[in-house]
Amino acid sequence: MTRALLLVMDSFGIGGAPDAAVFGDRGADTFGHIAEWCAAGQADREGIRSGPLQIPNLLALGLGRASELSTGRTVPGLDKTVPVQGVWGSAVELSRGKDTPSGHWEMTGLPVDYDWGYFPDTQPCFPQSLIDELVERCALPGVIGNRRASGTDILELLGEAHIQSGCPIVYTSTDSVFQIAAHEQHFGLDRLYEVCRVARELVDAYRVGRVIARPFVGECAGDFKRTAGRRDLATPPIGPTLLDVVTRAGHPVVSVGKIGDIFAHRGTGREVKADGNRALFDATLKALSEAEDGSLIFTNFVDFDMLYGHRRDVPGYAAALEAFDRRLPELQSAMAPGDLAIISADHGCDPTWPGTDHTREQVPVLAFGPGIVPGGCGVRNGFADIGQTLARHLGFPPLAHGRVIGEALPIPQTDA
Repeated sequence: MTRALLLVMDSFGIGGAPDAAVFGDRGADTFGHIAEWCAAGQADREGIRSGPLQIPNLLALGLGRASELSTGRTVPGLDKTVPVQGVWGSAVELSRGKDTPSGHWEMTGLPVDYDWGYFPDTQPCFPQSLIDELVERCALPGVIGNRRASGTDILELLGEAHIQSGCPIVYTSTDSVFQIAAHEQHFGLDRLYEVCRVARELVDAYRVGRVIARPFVGECAGDFKRTAGRRDLATPPIGPTLLDVVTRAGHPVVSVGKIGDIFAHRGTGREVKADGNRALFDATLKALSEAEDGSLIFTNFVDFDMLYGHRRDVPGYAAALEAFDRRLPELQSAMAPGDLAIISADHGCDPTWPGTDHTREQVPVLAFGPGIVPGGCGVRNGFADIGQTLARHLGFPPLAHGRVIGEALPIPQTDA
């Protein structure tokens, strides 16, 4: 059986990219700094976790060695005696941003060779003509926010004003995004989605990557909570991706989590939504149990980024890594001869770093499956090597970008 899995640990960088300084991220290291805090006892949380980072299964796949390759230093507090069972390396992003669409598109063979449109760090941050048209077309009483902000912070600041006024909260970040937060009951979830649909049309002229619906519940500051109703309206990929290739060939694609949104639902096959990393892992295992020969399963584990990276929650991020690690043996046991899985990330989001935004980092490339020959595959020049490797594994002609990882270290292949 020849099946492929691509598992994205959203935001799990392993050390600054060569151009990190351009983005203000020289020295960022999501994995390394989390491990350092854990080793120093700074990431303990009562009832949640304590002590050095415990991720034996990720280490067995080569994560520690990939980190050393990326940064040139050994991460403290890790068990260095764990024998490596997978193919390990790191990858440097070629796309010009450090955002979700760029990272995901590139790892499926489509580097983003142009600049996204960004809104300035001013207040207001959005052009008045854009806001005026949104208000008119959606019959809104107005908007509030209109600034760069953390999503959780702006809810605390403006959530009550939103409920009282009926004005949605609009904000952005250093990413190419237009975000709209509104209360699920007081404003209405369907109404929020419709406002976001109109906004998606309006921001195309500004080359904005995503419009994000951010529904929340609660009645007062301190009680507000974002819900699983988030929806990303992305601009479609500007060229063919691995998902397009697999779909056009008639092979099954299962997209778990927010993959469908990231690719504007093009080539994403059967889309499975799930709330939180645990449910996403469950959905991935179920998809694998049902997957036929030639299938591609593509999962984004969003909690690392959304709940812990952006919120600069080091103990939470560490606990999430340990929980993910504990589930890996289930996945490995479910894989059949001929299956290939690759774990990677789309960017960094160092929870020890100033601010709340993504960090420009290298990402891990951890390939594993029955019959895989362990070893290093070096520093990959572009995330597209991941898509190229999966394309070959599934028996497709070469994609336009990337080099097969197996050219550096043979990975057993089976006939598609």
